Amino acid sequence: MREVFQQELQEVQERLVEIASLVAVSIENATTAFNESNVTLAEKVIADDDKIDARAIALDELAIDILARQNPVARDLRIVVSALRISSSLERMGDMAEHIAQLARYRFPEKVVPKSLRPTFQELGRLDVAIANKLTELLTTEDARLAEEIRNDDDRIDELHLSVFDKVLGETWKGAAVDTVDSTLASRYHERFADHAVSIAKKVQYLATGDWVAPEA
Repeated sequence: MREVFQQELQEVQERLVEIASLVAVSIENATTAFNESNVTLAEKVIADDDKIDARAIALDELAIDILARQNPVARDLRIVVSALRISSSLERMGDMAEHIAQLARYRFPEKVVPKSLRPTFQELGRLDVAIANKLTELLTTEDARLAEEIRNDDDRIDELHLSVFDKVLGETWKGAAVDTVDSTLASRYHERFADHAVSIAKKVQYLATGDWVAPEA
């Protein structure tokens, strides 16, 4: 029975990695669609979000089944409970990618944001893609170095997010109302995507080291 239990825990980890991989593909496609006004790619991201949702639900059902049958304790219990919370965060990351793609679809064939903000959003997209790939590797290896890199990337995203607000609220901003709304929403989606990744990274780091990284004030 113990061997079966360990196999089930391994399956939980493998499913988390699978979902994280799908999220990484989704955010990469979403940022490309956003920056290049690629409606075909945007539609793919929107359609593929159902796959992420379905796999997250299936993982949750597996984790709940394990809790009911195996009555895990100590580290094993933390693994299963953390998997439920990580699954939820990954699902939300998929939603953020979908929202970015929806903006690209709504504004097609035009670009979503004015020319002056496009370099900022290209960098936001690059950082989110990097974070997603690092998160997939982190869930595979539990390498604490990757958790630290994700937090550093998130700090940079926070800076860029604030710079977008400074731009659209500044006296020199010439964008229309729709530009202001779209830029603000898109920046928020990028920022929230990274925040969920940081939350997952903290949980993985705790499972690997036993040391909890407290949220920043």
